[in-house]
Amino acid sequence: MKLRLLSLFLVVAICGHAANPPSTESHITIAGRDVAMWKAAGAAPASGFPLIVFSHGFGGCNTQSVFLMEALARAGYFVLAPNHHDAGCGTGRHGFSRPEEPFRDDSKWSDSTYRDRHDDIEAVLDAALRDKTFQGVAIDGQRVGLAGHSLGGYTVLGVAGGWPSWKDRRVKAVLALSPYCSVYAKSGDLGHLQAPVMYQGGTRDLGITPTVRRLNGAYDKSSAPKYYVEFDGAGHFAWTNLNPKYQEIIDTYSVAFFDRYLKERTNPDPLAALTGDARPKGVSYVKAKTK
Repeated sequence: MKLRLLSLFLVVAICGHAANPPSTESHITIAGRDVAMWKAAGAAPASGFPLIVFSHGFGGCNTQSVFLMEALARAGYFVLAPNHHDAGCGTGRHGFSRPEEPFRDDSKWSDSTYRDRHDDIEAVLDAALRDKTFQGVAIDGQRVGLAGHSLGGYTVLGVAGGWPSWKDRRVKAVLALSPYCSVYAKSGDLGHLQAPVMYQGGTRDLGITPTVRRLNGAYDKSSAPKYYVEFDGAGHFAWTNLNPKYQEIIDTYSVAFFDRYLKERTNPDPLAALTGDARPKGVSYVKAKTK
């Protein structure tokens, strides 16, 4: 019941936004899926814009984290976000149903759990990368990133190789925002992601952040390059439209991560200051291993 109430709260807030989307947001249909789209700002590089695909949380929506999608688009990324089968709005129909397996019992999860989410990401990637241009925009198929919140974090970690049977080698960087990922620390293959990963958590995100940060948790088990950032006072919904307090700092870390690994900005390294003594106020903990 608690999970359903949280999902209802999240969907009501998100759908309130969806009724008045910002001007840069549009929607297209890919293989029957409602996909939100944010086109990159500025002139396209010679090779095309890097692509980022976002996966929403359980019972959420493809418009649940517009602030971050907008920031990525402003930074020069082409962003696509599908509504999954469990979405609470758009083409989703099951936002208030029970999860496929209990979140509190990760021993029941396997690579068949939420396989439809994997299929959604693959359908979007296939459509965007099939030709030299997509929706009239040049896309660089060699610079593909994934981002996901909560169950979306589970999704993108799986596609990056957390589940070997899901692995898509086109993925070059993964941003996991308060990700449900304890199952991967126990029985997945985080040690062979072969793609840089940034985990983000919060000191009040008590249901998920400890599973990332703890000894032999998801961060420890992940292959390098890897980063872990914990925001002071942030709860599980800090990465959605619900709480503007953390949006700027989330944008800062997320864009810097993708700039480092999808745009190869290393001189200076956009993450260097963020992981050192000059990190922004509001960050309680940072870990990084780049080799």
